[in-house]
Amino acid sequence: MKNIVLIGGSHGIGFEMAKILCADHTVYVASRTKNDDFQGLDVDYIPFDATTDTLDTSRLPDEIHGFAYLPGSINLKPLKMLSLDTFREEMELNFFSMVNAVKTIMPKMAEGASMVFFSTVAVSTGMPFHTSVAAAKGAIEGFAKSLAAESAPKVRINCVAPSLVDTPLAGRLLNNDKKREMMAERHPLKRVGTAADIANLAVFLLSDKSTWVTGQVLGVDGGMSTLNVS
Repeated sequence: MKNIVLIGGSHGIGFEMAKILCADHTVYVASRTKNDDFQGLDVDYIPFDATTDTLDTSRLPDEIHGFAYLPGSINLKPLKMLSLDTFREEMELNFFSMVNAVKTIMPKMAEGASMVFFSTVAVSTGMPFHTSVAAAKGAIEGFAKSLAAESAPKVRINCVAPSLVDTPLAGRLLNNDKKREMMAERHPLKRVGTAADIANLAVFLLSDKSTWVTGQVLGVDGGMSTLNVS
């Protein structure tokens, strides 16, 4: 069985990934909170705050075959309402904490292993009020491509760029039927994404079914980044 490490896998997309992966792999979830539903899953939980902690690799096996970093933010405000500290906080959570985790885990990555990071459709498609999160996620995309080149052929690295996904993180944007309908209408496929939509692609990228895929930013966005059907 392969060993998969998920940073931030207790809720949303990460939890969906854990549910899929634990059927065939040994899954380690390092996150701030432990989902009570883990009791029904074969998941090894490690308490871990990505913004303050260094991952304790002594609790992990010697070889890691798959790694995903999931912590993120949605802070949608006009630039005039965003302080420089807000930009720093977004970068710290989304990017610098990810780099720290990657540097910690990289020595354990096995030959042929895979890493998956998460961006946003707002990097490739300019959207108002996304300056802070798009800047942080844009850094992730550049990092992922450069690291993929540096790590080939031993480790594959790819990035998933979703549009709006129905997870607890997006709760404020989808907290009533009117908002949900408006957000669905913005997408060519006329719905917002589900955690499973994103998790399925991420699991594919961690699997042996994607062994000729590296250095890619893959959109899972209901067609938003490439289609204009208005």
